[in-house]
Amino acid sequence: MPYSAPVADYLFIFNKIVNFKQLTQEDRFSEVTMDLVAAILEEAGKISTEVLAPLQRVGDTNPAFLENGVVRTSPGFGKAYQSIADNGWIGMAASSEYGGMGLPQSLMHAVNEMMGGACLSLQLNPVMTQGQIEALEHHASEDLKKLYLPKLISGEWSGTMNLTEPHAGSDVGALKSVAVPNEDGSYSVSGQKIYISWADNDFTENVCHLVLARLPGSPEGTKGISLFMVPKLIPDKFGQPGVANTLKVVSLEHKLGLHGSPTAVMQYENALGWIVGEPNQGMASMFTMMNNARLGVGGQGIAVAEAAYQKALSFSMERVQGQPLGGGKTILGHADVRRMLAEMKADVFAARAIGAACALAIDMGNATASKNWISQAAFLTPIAKAFGTDIGIEVSQTGIQVHGGMGFIEETGASQFLRDVRVTAIYEGTNGIQAMDLVSRKMKDGGEAAFTMIQEIENFTASLGSAHKEMAASLENATQNLRETTTWILNQNMNDRFSGAVNYLRFFARVLGGYYHLKAGSLEQNEDFRMKLADVYFSRLLPEYHGLSVSIRRGSEDIFALTEEELAR
Repeated sequence: MPYSAPVADYLFIFNKIVNFKQLTQEDRFSEVTMDLVAAILEEAGKISTEVLAPLQRVGDTNPAFLENGVVRTSPGFGKAYQSIADNGWIGMAASSEYGGMGLPQSLMHAVNEMMGGACLSLQLNPVMTQGQIEALEHHASEDLKKLYLPKLISGEWSGTMNLTEPHAGSDVGALKSVAVPNEDGSYSVSGQKIYISWADNDFTENVCHLVLARLPGSPEGTKGISLFMVPKLIPDKFGQPGVANTLKVVSLEHKLGLHGSPTAVMQYENALGWIVGEPNQGMASMFTMMNNARLGVGGQGIAVAEAAYQKALSFSMERVQGQPLGGGKTILGHADVRRMLAEMKADVFAARAIGAACALAIDMGNATASKNWISQAAFLTPIAKAFGTDIGIEVSQTGIQVHGGMGFIEETGASQFLRDVRVTAIYEGTNGIQAMDLVSRKMKDGGEAAFTMIQEIENFTASLGSAHKEMAASLENATQNLRETTTWILNQNMNDRFSGAVNYLRFFARVLGGYYHLKAGSLEQNEDFRMKLADVYFSRLLPEYHGLSVSIRRGSEDIFALTEEELAR
């Protein structure tokens, strides 16, 4: 059974769970009808299934490689990329002023998930460009916008993000790359960057690098970082790719997965660049791109989870082994296999609904400038990123187990999902950093955003009355515990907060997942399977919160009671 894009699931979530229609009532998106949404998702599903999915194994078995300083990409990637570009998918959410469609981020998020499920290695390329487009729209000068945005939106040029250096991983403030001003207003950028996704390719006319570097005499740490546009080929006076810039791909990393997506070490030697935004404000400019990317990475986790689930389901429907007590002839009739698949499907829906809710909050914040929507989007972003990628890893892991011994054999392709998705919990801010952000920066409002979301769930369960009594009671108990745990966290020092941060994020995601599952299952005209799926989530996955709550409230005393010497014993 080939990959099938989750079009129906997204239409259901948009129509019934996150209320996409409220977005269409705002002037900015008034022309985005639900019929248009359905048509876009159908077309995206078609290109994902027919064009990208056949390249999933190709990228893994025929990885990108470096030849005489030029990256050679996997067979078929160039043609498939051109299909993505020609149909306008890269510039979906970009401003129409520069050739984009001006569509909502939530719609782009759904399309990106479908394409990521089909072939994540290739999907990474346009996603990086989309993030760069947003950063330039918000922070670049008009001259830079006019020069770069039309080319990036059309897909003629692609974009990258250059933050990390060999000595500075998550500690971006330790970077040493420098940018020296030139007399003509440009800058000479020098330094080395690592982990640069799609740093080069052989199918776009130009590659545009956003590079973080320091100006001479700039302050230490993140307050002294500026952002620069440094193109592979310097545009001539007509805006066309001209002479080669003094930058190069030094090497490509040998990675656990995502073999079709080249990850490079980049060297800049007095490369010509132009500042994006104000001096020493590079982190603010880059965070625009990174916030976009964090939700996108969460979507990548969900995408791979969906693909891994479909692969496992297909295998279970064909594999004959033993005498299933649950009926049928294949392993799908074995209780444990059925359990794994049911939990996988329930978790994919929960993560997808959380991601869609985050994307819609971003759109509503952009359309209304409402403080509540902006706060909700900010609060949901680390949850959507971390939970989406955790579920991607867990579902992919379970998918291998469903395959049994064949899951460990490369020819089935089951292990590729786990190898590909594993990095999503690391890049664009590790999931631990996302969790620490959630319990620190995102709670500078005294927990207002958290309590607002908790109140929304409490209002929903109260509205159910006597309907679905058992599930409503379970969700009420979990939500009350979450409220109490949130209050506890707000009263702790940062070290105690951080020790339980990952579990707190998971706790919040588990409750949100229960909210969306019960909402889906309680709809009057809904299909019966939604309530059955909710039952699986409530009986087997939501109860995880009990243990999470206990561990969160232990603080940091127990883990720091172990000395370095004792840890090394």
